Amino acid sequence: MDMGKYVLLGNWTDKGAREVKDTVKRSRAAREAFARMGVNAREWIFTLGQYDVVLTVEAPDDETLTRAALALALQGNLRTTTLRGFGESEMEEILGALP
Repeated sequence: MDMGKYVLLGNWTDKGAREVKDTVKRSRAAREAFARMGVNAREWIFTLGQYDVVLTVEAPDDETLTRAALALALQGNLRTTTLRGFGESEMEEILGALP
């Protein structure tokens, strides 16, 4: 089964910022929780600038990824914006269906 590609852009909440020293521990726990839900967290990158973290993940469908992102949000440390991505072959298929 092909996995969908997603980019999650994250910002710490006030709680996440207060507990910043636990950031790596939380990211490892989130990666494990994602895996249990069928989501492969490929990269977890801590960034400077507009976002505090960028994640690239793969999930079997939008619903699975949404469930994982909501479970992450329930922890109260990170707010995310999710982008659905398409690889070149997927984009070629989409473009091939245009009139």
